[in-house]
Amino acid sequence: MYTLTPAAAGRSRRKVIFLGLRGIPEVQGGVETHVAALAVRIAARDWQVEVLGRKPYLPSPEPYVWKGVTVTPVWTPRSKSFEALLHTALGLLVAARRKPDLVHIHAIGPALLTPLARLLGLRVVVTHHGFDYDRQKWGDLAKSVLRAGERMGMSFAHARIGVSKGIVDSVRLRFGVAASFIPNGVETDLPKFGTSYLDYIDVAPRRYVLCVGRIVEEKRQLDLISAFARLNDPDVKLIIVGTADHKGGYLHAVEAAAAATPGVVMTGFQTGEALAQLYQHAGLFVLPSSHEGMPMVLLEALSHGTRCLASDIDANLALDLGADSYYPLGDVAALAAAMRMKLATPDSAADREARAARVMASFGWSPIVDRTIEVYESALVAWKAGGAHRGGTGLKKHLEIGGH
Repeated sequence: MYTLTPAAAGRSRRKVIFLGLRGIPEVQGGVETHVAALAVRIAARDWQVEVLGRKPYLPSPEPYVWKGVTVTPVWTPRSKSFEALLHTALGLLVAARRKPDLVHIHAIGPALLTPLARLLGLRVVVTHHGFDYDRQKWGDLAKSVLRAGERMGMSFAHARIGVSKGIVDSVRLRFGVAASFIPNGVETDLPKFGTSYLDYIDVAPRRYVLCVGRIVEEKRQLDLISAFARLNDPDVKLIIVGTADHKGGYLHAVEAAAAATPGVVMTGFQTGEALAQLYQHAGLFVLPSSHEGMPMVLLEALSHGTRCLASDIDANLALDLGADSYYPLGDVAALAAAMRMKLATPDSAADREARAARVMASFGWSPIVDRTIEVYESALVAWKAGGAHRGGTGLKKHLEIGGH
């Protein structure tokens, strides 16, 4: 599946390095899923693409090529608090030696080091994937660091991307800078899959509720387990897909609640055909989270035509699924009632095809790649317009004039 590769040879094409994520492919996370799809498509547009991943999460300790994208492991400790920033710092030093045309940093935590990237003479694009300081898992200090990362990334990048209109509007109002709205994308022309994985975990098509995501506090799997228990329907199961990157109290609480609730199945992290089967044959997909940037798993479920139910946070409401597809965040009774109603309503093949067609029309990858490359071109223009003051001189000028 992976091809080990030596250092890249000559560079006749433009090159972009992705940084700020755990890695690709088949690494859990919305940012990771987004970059995996985007990087492959940018490489197909005749760009050289390299992803600097975190070594503990990657399938090989040596560089490899996946679908035309070079993936280079960079050492980092597996630490909830420090791995993202330390990996980004080390990754920027690697990138400075590579001398790419652009570095594309993902998420506001890693974006804290955007000024360092500028000092190293790198041209930088930052994608804002969500207000991560709103996540329940972070304490006050971490939230302050994330807010600083948001400010540094938005202030010092040569160009910015926001995955939702809410992010773009917020950035403009608070920092006085423009960002391009480019959402996450979904795969089109999905094949029809069988039920081999469903048979393996002993669930029947359309007779289960599906939840996919990292097991962390803001995903609120405990709300869903409590609501599922209220259904008290022995013919329906709840499938929870995902795991936690770091062991902790919330993971143990979810595992205990699942074990104590009949009909709950925890599969761990899944990808590829197993995950596609789960999406495609679900009776209902539920996203109960309290925080999302652009809800990738919700888009994936919709792309398979699956009926969905989500908490009424802004990121989910932005998809405009209809009033009956939302419930008040944290209201377990309302979630149980909405699940019961959805499961009792017939769902035809035509309904599923219409859902898939709607999301694919709005979130297909081709225009997303077009717009991303346009942002890359604008970043290069912005860098040249800065008078080619590379590295510290250019950053000093930026600080003195307060420019963006």
